[in-house]
Amino acid sequence: MRIALGCDHRGLKLKQAIMGLLNDLGNEYQDFGCYDSDPVDYPDIAKQVAEAVALGKFEDGILICSSGIGMSIAANKVKGIRAALCCGVSSAQRARQHNDANILCLGEDTLDQALALDIVKIYLSTTFEGGRHLRRLEKVRSLEAA
Repeated sequence: MRIALGCDHRGLKLKQAIMGLLNDLGNEYQDFGCYDSDPVDYPDIAKQVAEAVALGKFEDGILICSSGIGMSIAANKVKGIRAALCCGVSSAQRARQHNDANILCLGEDTLDQALALDIVKIYLSTTFEGGRHLRRLEKVRSLEAA
């Protein structure tokens, strides 16, 4: 699985921990920044990751900022993106099973690092169920066309 990964300066520590996890799990990833604690604007990073996922260059994306909210809002502006802000393993599982989320958003300031890593593991190991959820997902996609 190829993953597009990005954060702003408030998500750097968690992104680094996630990179270690992805290496341990054998997942390929590309780091779209940021790379140090100098302030950056989260929409710039979210746009790069979301466009890379929407174009099919990566199967999934992971975005981190202080709360995860800004990254989620920005990423969801890109057509074809279903970014989900997850605060627990059950929301990560549902985001994949029911909503076919293609970007996971996390908040470094709102999550314990161990929980955040568990969320990433569940997100990456869960697949879309289809079925009745496919009909609903098609309705979500139709909202982009409006």
